[in-house]
Amino acid sequence: MSQGLPPQYGQAQNYPSGPVGAGDTYGYGKGPQGYGYDQPPPPNPYAASAGAAYPPPAASVPMSGTNYSTAYGNPSRFDDADPAHTDVAGNFSASFSDKAIRHAFIRKVYLILFSQLLVTFGFIAFFIFVKPVKEFVQTDGLWLYIVAYVTFLVTYIVLACCKNVRRKSPGNFICLAVFTLAFSYMAGTISSFHDTEIVLLAAGITAAVCLAISLFAIQTKIDFTMCSGLLFALVMVLFFFGWACLISYYAWGYNSILNTVYAGLGALVFALFLVYDTQMIIGGRKHELSAEEYIYGALQLYIDVVYIFLFLLSLMGKSN
Repeated sequence: MSQGLPPQYGQAQNYPSGPVGAGDTYGYGKGPQGYGYDQPPPPNPYAASAGAAYPPPAASVPMSGTNYSTAYGNPSRFDDADPAHTDVAGNFSASFSDKAIRHAFIRKVYLILFSQLLVTFGFIAFFIFVKPVKEFVQTDGLWLYIVAYVTFLVTYIVLACCKNVRRKSPGNFICLAVFTLAFSYMAGTISSFHDTEIVLLAAGITAAVCLAISLFAIQTKIDFTMCSGLLFALVMVLFFFGWACLISYYAWGYNSILNTVYAGLGALVFALFLVYDTQMIIGGRKHELSAEEYIYGALQLYIDVVYIFLFLLSLMGKSN
């Protein structure tokens, strides 16, 4: 051993003070005069758990991505093949936690959406199959339709613009319930002016179209969340084209060509919105909704689906 360097652990050293004690039991050699016993070595924390050498070599220090089952001989603590990706303390990693939160968010959004659609199509079925109700909304239900429309606009603006309202329970669910009832009454009233067969056919086509669009939005590599400017332009075209159709109706009467073009354009615009909103909810794109926006996500999907139904209903048959 070189002069002036401290002794390494595990090397026997003969101290100049002379023999004392039982000898070289622990590899220290003869202890100094006055100790009266052989000094035991300090505890080795690595040898107690895995039999590793002390001090540990630099390559054996576990870093990020290290397979702990081979480093410490304990496959139950951490393993890269473990789908849960838990760390040495048994906690979930950040990536797994994010996926779990996103999946719970998606389940909550679609559960709320299905509940809304169930209420809406229940209203539609009630309005088209119960004859007294159908006759009432066609003759004396105009004022109720206006009240429902105003309620629809107010609650939608509140939910879309006020984060504190849509994120605070139970006020967000109450406001969403009022919005759903108002919009359901409007959809039921509009459906009552169409033939029952046309309404059922439009509902079936809407379900098939929405399912196909949702699957496309999930599987495609095209990021529609970056197309908000295009969607805004299409909404403006649809808005002013609707006013043109309204003016044309009061000036020259019903025009089937304008009505068909307007209904087809509206169905296309809200189909694109359905793709956009689905990708915002599923996540993994440039823009996505946070886990706190489950009310807003369900609200947007619900509007997309119901408006696709109404535009298809207008496209497939003239109202009575």
